[in-house]
Parts: sequence; C-alpha cells; structure tokens
Amino acid sequence: MPEKFTNYTLEHLFGDVWQGEELSLEQRSLITCTILVALNREAEQRIHFPGAKNLGVKREQLEAMITHAAHYAGWPVAASAFRVLAEVWPADD
Repeated sequence: MPEKFTNYTLEHLFGDVWQGEELSLEQRSLITCTILVALNREAEQRIHFPGAKNLGVKREQLEAMITHAAHYAGWPVAASAFRVLAEVWPADD
C-alpha cells in the first residue's frame, strides 16, 4: 500500500473518524462490523471482529447483528460472516 494512503488511513480514519465524541468506540466497532457483513468483506471482518472483542463487544452482540443483517443484506453474507466469526473467535473462547 502506498505510504500516503496508509498515513491517511491512520490519521483520518482511525484518528478523526474513530475518535469522534458522538459514538463510543464499541458502537463504532459494531457499526463497522455490520457494514463489513453487509458488503461481504471477509478479509476485513477477520480484522474487525477480534477488534470488536478487544473493545468489549460481546460475541452475542455480533451474532445478533449478523442475524439482523441477514434479513437486510442476505442470508449468504450472514452465513459467510458466521464462518469468519467462528474462525477468529471460537464459540468456546
């Protein structure tokens, strides 16, 4: 990735956007995960699902979000998201 794009990502996205006061980090994380599920972005889910866990989002919340998203974004994207979740955050963890 070009250095300029990496810097923009770190400074703007994770600096300005993620640090706003209107939403908590947990809320932003859950919203981000929801969008990634809806768009079927499995590679990014592998990054953001564990990130959500580290921020205190409960596995049950992610499961409920994926189930909810299934009704709006489609069953296949939800099935894929559940596979990714099982991969990066085992149910017995």
